Amino acid sequence: MDRPNYITPAGYAALRVEYEQLFATERPALVETISWAAGNGDRSENGDYIYGRKRLREIDRRLGWLAKRMKAAKVVDPARQEDRSRAWFGATITIADEDDIERVLTLVGDDETDAGAGRIGWNAPLALALRGAAVGDLRRVELPAGVREYEVIALSYPSG
Repeated sequence: MDRPNYITPAGYAALRVEYEQLFATERPALVETISWAAGNGDRSENGDYIYGRKRLREIDRRLGWLAKRMKAAKVVDPARQEDRSRAWFGATITIADEDDIERVLTLVGDDETDAGAGRIGWNAPLALALRGAAVGDLRRVELPAGVREYEVIALSYPSG
């Protein structure tokens, strides 16, 4: 990983909760089911055993991915941002495009993105274009639909 994996405290907590839930609850219950199914004889046509082994591999892959992401995570609290006059990690930004359509976006870690909720990843093209912008700045960004220009209308950070 060549760049830091920035994440908010809430985003890190969500990764941790998912890891704990998979590791402490789901995985042990699945191992118990697989053991029971294995004791029923012929494993080649045993749906509980086959599905259980497949799901166990999925859980183990997800646990590995979560552990790797949490290890690489650099937790940054947006409420402690020193320069609140510009858009940095954790900023909530109101932008308007050429058609005066406004959108509210929050710059978050790549592991906590949710476009429907306006949470865009720190390394997304639009976030890259908005980094360091102040209210009134115009920023151009190349999107799959073409080049767009946005004006920063408002900027805020969570209170700490």
